[in-house]
Amino acid sequence: MLATAVLAGCAPLPPVSPSVPAADAAGRGSTPLYVKAKGGYPSLAPLLKRVTPAVVNVAVISEVSLEDHPYLTDPVFRRFLEQLDIEPPDPAELRRRQSVGSGVIVDGRRGLVLTNAHVIEDARDITVTLKDRRSFKARLIGRDLGTDIAVLQMMPVDSPRVSFANSNELEVGDFVLAIGNPFGLGQTVTSGIVSAVGRTGIADDILGDLIQTDASINPGNSGGPLIDLAGRIVGINTALIGPSGGNVGIGFSVPGNRVQRAMQRIVDGN
Repeated sequence: MLATAVLAGCAPLPPVSPSVPAADAAGRGSTPLYVKAKGGYPSLAPLLKRVTPAVVNVAVISEVSLEDHPYLTDPVFRRFLEQLDIEPPDPAELRRRQSVGSGVIVDGRRGLVLTNAHVIEDARDITVTLKDRRSFKARLIGRDLGTDIAVLQMMPVDSPRVSFANSNELEVGDFVLAIGNPFGLGQTVTSGIVSAVGRTGIADDILGDLIQTDASINPGNSGGPLIDLAGRIVGINTALIGPSGGNVGIGFSVPGNRVQRAMQRIVDGN
């Protein structure tokens, strides 16, 4: 299921070059970039200092119709308003809604940012904030509902080049890190392993072939990258299962290979 919406007036973009390192083509030959810190203990800090500047917060202002508000279809509530001589709201009225998510800069020179399609749903205004707190207005280039992927464009910025790993080579037990903006707190890093691959039946079966991880993924993490210990994107975080809406160690990411194909379709305008 492919749905793209290229913005009017958006200049054509050149093709996105595959960014899988040469080492991936031959196999899993990349060396993890964690190093030993003082005291002889391993640390991921050097890796994260290199990667996290490419991870952004995505703030969205959207307008949603009130026509489906449950109170407006509740006869008891409507009678209550009538008794108080209060005019019920116009069902066609729109309200402004603010939401936050995450994203990752995949091409700083062209200002291209990956995020989830559901993060920018009904967006009227999109703001991308970098790790150094600079903020930029962004516009939607297009989205692919079948992978829950969207591509935004903002002004060009200096950003580290973050490549994609070959997600087909992921195995249960591989270490991964999730980076994003949970609950709007700001950039946060969590760690875990790949719990399963090829998960289906998530989000009403709209999404499939997902990576499952126990790296904490919470509301606001959507659109942020799931990376390996070489700093490469293995997936884009998109969903979680939790009885209270929070993390219980079951999160899901769209595999990087699917993300790259969706991104190329969007940029190509197909």
